[in-house]
Amino acid sequence: MKHTAYTGKKIWNFLLYAGLLLWAVVSLFPFYWLSVMSTRTSSEFFRFPPVMVPGSSFLNNMEALFTIIDFPRAVVNSLIVSGARTGLALFFCSMTAFYFAKFEFPGRKFLYSFLLMTMMIPQQLLMIPQLIMMGKLGWISTLKALIIPNMIPAFGVFWMTQYCQGAIHDDLLNAGRIDGCGTFRLFWNIGFPITIPGLSFLAIHTFVTSWNDFLWPLIVLNDQKVYTVQVALGQLQGMFTKTDYGAVMCGTLLATLPIVVIFLICNKFFIAGIAAGGVKD
Repeated sequence: MKHTAYTGKKIWNFLLYAGLLLWAVVSLFPFYWLSVMSTRTSSEFFRFPPVMVPGSSFLNNMEALFTIIDFPRAVVNSLIVSGARTGLALFFCSMTAFYFAKFEFPGRKFLYSFLLMTMMIPQQLLMIPQLIMMGKLGWISTLKALIIPNMIPAFGVFWMTQYCQGAIHDDLLNAGRIDGCGTFRLFWNIGFPITIPGLSFLAIHTFVTSWNDFLWPLIVLNDQKVYTVQVALGQLQGMFTKTDYGAVMCGTLLATLPIVVIFLICNKFFIAGIAAGGVKD
C-alpha cells in the first residue's frame, strides 16, 4: 500500500514538473525567437518554415538601427523617465498609503474612494486636457511632460495602502511614538523598511509601465532629441519606406534588456523581504 502511494506521488511530481517545464518553454519561446530574428535579415523574416537558429547579421542590424534612429539617446531618455517615475512613485505612493492605512483624519474615506474612482477613468480621456496643460506650461517635447503627470499613480497608492494595512502593526507605531518619533519618522524609520517587498513589486510595475509607454510620449514629444525608446522604435516602420525588420527586432531585443535587469534586481529584494518576514521571534 505504501509502495503504491509512493509510486503515485512520484508520477504526480513527474507530471507536475513536466507541465511546469513545458509552460516555461512556451513562455520563453517568444524571447528566444526575438533573439534569433535579431540576427537575421529582413528577407529571412518571412521564410517558411521559420528559421530557429541564430544567424550572422546581428552587427549589420545594429548598424542599421543606429543609422536610422538615435537609439542610445532614446535609451538614455527612457532610463531618465522610467527611473524618475519609479523613484517618485516609490516615495510618494508609500508615504500616502502609510497615512491612508494607519492614520485617521477628516475626509479620509472620501479621499480614498475618490482615488479609487480615478482608476476607473480611461487614460485616453485625460490625454487632451493633459496636452493642453503641458502646452500652457511650456512642457511640450520635454521629459517633464512624461514624469510629472505620472509621478504618483493611483494604482501605486491603492496597492501600497492594502500592503501597509496588513504588514505594519499598530504596536510598532505605538512603540515608535513612545520613543519620540514624529509622524514622518514613523513612516521613514518603521513603515518604509517594512514595506520593501511591496515596494519591489511597485518598482517593477512602474518601471515596466513607464518603459513601455508609447501613446502619451508619441503625442507630447515632437523632437527626436527627447524621443523615448518606444517612440524611436516606432520610427523604424516608415509609411513610405521599406521596413528593415532585422533592425526592428534588434532594437526590440535591446529595449527589453533594461526591463529584465530591473526585474532581476527587484525580484532579489522581493524574495529577501519575504524570507525576512517569515522569521518570527
